Amino acid sequence: MLLSIHPLNPQPRLIKQVAECLKEGGVIIYPTDTIYGLGCDIHHPKAVERICRIKNIDPKKSQLSFICRDLSHLSDYTKSIDTPLYRTLKLCLPGPYTFILPASKQVPKILKSKKETIGLRVPNNVICQAILEELGNPILSASLPGEMVEEFTDPEKIFETFGNQVDLVIDGGPGGIIPSTVVDCTSDNWIVLREGLGEWAA
Repeated sequence: MLLSIHPLNPQPRLIKQVAECLKEGGVIIYPTDTIYGLGCDIHHPKAVERICRIKNIDPKKSQLSFICRDLSHLSDYTKSIDTPLYRTLKLCLPGPYTFILPASKQVPKILKSKKETIGLRVPNNVICQAILEELGNPILSASLPGEMVEEFTDPEKIFETFGNQVDLVIDGGPGGIIPSTVVDCTSDNWIVLREGLGEWAA
């Protein structure tokens, strides 16, 4: 199903429909502040496995990420955040960044990498915020499979390509083509693993 949701004033009835789909273990494609992504409720292992099959990746060998509503929501899923890191997170979020951080016990086992880390995001996107608010849980954040192509900016084309593999595609307007900037903060020397939309000055 292709669901058109207003990017600035999301219709509560449609947001509720998306949240219900996620609660039931559904897989969606949704807009963020960067690119359109695959998502599910992180507490549904079968839905996580389904996304990994769509992407043809092994969850045990991949660094998976998910999106949170805000900084306090994010802090539930990582071990203690020191002051310099907290300041950086506060400065950058919500925004086009993914931070690799040590995973707390609240992160489902299937999502933890071998190094016990997790990628965390707080996108600056009204539709994301509304879904997270309604759902109450974080949502997996995975890029669509294949090369980053112009077609991935058009929700209707995304629906034509992936509609039969997911339960719901949200049309929240045109998407971007540049993914988030990924920063590994698991050691004292933070490392930019991928330069994306978020500007990073060391």
